[in-house]
Amino acid sequence: MTPGDSAGTSLSVLLCDDNVMLLDALREVVEAQPDLEVVGTAFHAEQAIRLARRHEPDLVVLDVRFPGGGPTVAREIARCSPDSRIVAFSAYDDTSSVEGMKRVGVSEYIRKGVTNREFLVALRRAAGTSTEAL
Repeated sequence: MTPGDSAGTSLSVLLCDDNVMLLDALREVVEAQPDLEVVGTAFHAEQAIRLARRHEPDLVVLDVRFPGGGPTVAREIARCSPDSRIVAFSAYDDTSSVEGMKRVGVSEYIRKGVTNREFLVALRRAAGTSTEAL
């Protein structure tokens, strides 16, 4: 069964970034959607991994340059919550950053600064609930 595909079921989302203002903005964007629910926010690696283990979210939005190392955190979340789809969120879109995150299994790579619509489409695409192209 695809996460969030039964009627009335929301996709659970864990947001991970060390920028508090950005986290607040992302929370507002996600919580405004009837099919998405924020289950936690994390400011550092230990907190992100603990919340992923506890909630086993459908989606994890993870800053590539997250304290503790984005790729390291992504790898650990994939280990402790294997059904979570990880979406990399970064100000950097250089080949090294993108490929590094893809190697640890991220589902989507989104550049900070995209529109809210593009962000939400990418989340739903990562969850397998949208085929809409950007």
